[in-house]
Amino acid sequence: MNDETELPRGVALAWGVSATPQRGPKREMSVERIVDAAVAIADEGGLSAVSMSSVASSLGFTPMSLYRYVTAKDDLVLLMQEQAIGVPPESALEAEDWRSGIEQWAAGLSDVFERHPWVLDIPIDGTPTTPNNLAWLDAALTVLATTGLSADDRISIALAVEAQARWRGVVVRTAGGDDSALTDVAILREFVTAEEFPQIAAALAEGAFDPQEGGDPFAFGLERVLDGVDHFLAGKSAPTPDLVPQDLALRDPKVKEATKARREVEKQLREARKRERETLKNARERLAR
Repeated sequence: MNDETELPRGVALAWGVSATPQRGPKREMSVERIVDAAVAIADEGGLSAVSMSSVASSLGFTPMSLYRYVTAKDDLVLLMQEQAIGVPPESALEAEDWRSGIEQWAAGLSDVFERHPWVLDIPIDGTPTTPNNLAWLDAALTVLATTGLSADDRISIALAVEAQARWRGVVVRTAGGDDSALTDVAILREFVTAEEFPQIAAALAEGAFDPQEGGDPFAFGLERVLDGVDHFLAGKSAPTPDLVPQDLALRDPKVKEATKARREVEKQLREARKRERETLKNARERLAR
């Protein structure tokens, strides 16, 4: 990136390459505090409840004071999403094979959407560009690496699985809980007849619409997607020889432990580089003044 290229403010803040003001109201404000407050408001009242005014009020400051740190609501929403999704679960990268790894990856996404359902209201407007979003994509590509598929195919699989997790999140959020599900079934039993809706009536008689006890009713869709990937892999040529040892090596406990340690070091390195970029940015601004 050349010096004339300017990152979007929100992206720059996510990567830690945009210095925050050195002076602020009582020096008690920070981007982190603003994002924490915004996430808490969204968790309580949804994304629509978040405004610069509501966030400022929750922190005890004026809305104008927030603009010194986050210059637009779109930037704030980007940082909120980045915080809410966090990093992918280690269990996905420690799984025995690609399928169980992707299942753990999808479960991690579903957990994010259940804890922060407002994330589903944020439009997907292109390739991920922030650290945590990239960490999720990188984890999926890593899990799928031993399949021998191209990066393009692996990204497509990740998108298909993410779509299943997002759909699950949307339905879970809008279902309204078990009481609503019971009410829906009661309505069906009241009005559905075998003459007018024969197949639905038969499904009702089998208990297909009854609230699920245990298990995940959305697991079927994900399993069929993964079955499709299995079928796709079966139609491909056998993995190249250099991939087979890698697949076997990933099953070795010592290799898995070393891989986990390497990921932890890489994470610490990313954080150190972020702090370094912030320090350099602040130094340059002080010199400029």
